[in-house]
Amino acid sequence: MTTIDAGTQAGKQAGKQAGKQAGHELQVRTVDLGGQVLRTGIRRGRDAGPPLLIFNGIGANFELLKPFVEALPDFEVILFDVPGVGGSPAPLVPYRFSNLCVLADRLLSHLGYDGQVDTLGVSWGGALAQEFARLHAHRCRRLVLAATSPGVIMVPGRLSVLSKMIGLRRYTDPQYLRRVGADLYGGALRHDPAWLDEHGRHMQPPRGRGYLYQLLAAWGWSSLPWLGALKQPTLVMHGTDDPIVPLLNARILAAAIPHATLQLVDDGHLFLVTGADSAARAIGSFLRA
Repeated sequence: MTTIDAGTQAGKQAGKQAGKQAGHELQVRTVDLGGQVLRTGIRRGRDAGPPLLIFNGIGANFELLKPFVEALPDFEVILFDVPGVGGSPAPLVPYRFSNLCVLADRLLSHLGYDGQVDTLGVSWGGALAQEFARLHAHRCRRLVLAATSPGVIMVPGRLSVLSKMIGLRRYTDPQYLRRVGADLYGGALRHDPAWLDEHGRHMQPPRGRGYLYQLLAAWGWSSLPWLGALKQPTLVMHGTDDPIVPLLNARILAAAIPHATLQLVDDGHLFLVTGADSAARAIGSFLRA
């Protein structure tokens, strides 16, 4: 287990500049997969290794991860808005994580990625990444789990925090986000609330049905019964000040996954954004190992 410091504002700017110097901007397009439209983003990279497929958090459009993507210029990155989030319309009926894994596999094939990918999941997307690594083990070479848990059988955050996560107000009311954001996300946001303004600027409020479907996808799901069967080298990253997903969940994941390494970050739930540069260095080193 290792610990890294949260990224500074200067580090974040350095990561952005590196992304610009790479000369590769995020290419956004919509893809129709048998009636389900997905808004996707691809950032070409300079590295010859597998691309990095990212599963984002609940209600989060992929622009929210832009600071992290810009800090990781060498790697090709694939993102998409989950149905009902951002630019991807919600389906008529609810879905499970297994359905989204099939959809992600089809998306990769449609985009021309027939080989392996590395997979990164953030928070809610970390659960989806675990399921993808299990169901599509032939696709997933390495796995990164950031600020996530093993599902419904987890150590929960405080009720006062979780109650704010259920509703959509933090996506639609900037003043409310600024008022509760520090207690909600922890870490650097406790000391520099300007991060909340920048984060909120990129938010696209999820549709009510889409957000509900994301909650239902995770309902009753747990990876604990099969974590020991995952074969991928896995990096478990977690903030030491994460009010939403307590740190003990990361320790459980790292202990249960056979080839896992735990790396602690001196930050909160959004360390991929507030500490983009240092997080990108750690993840880049892991993916190249």
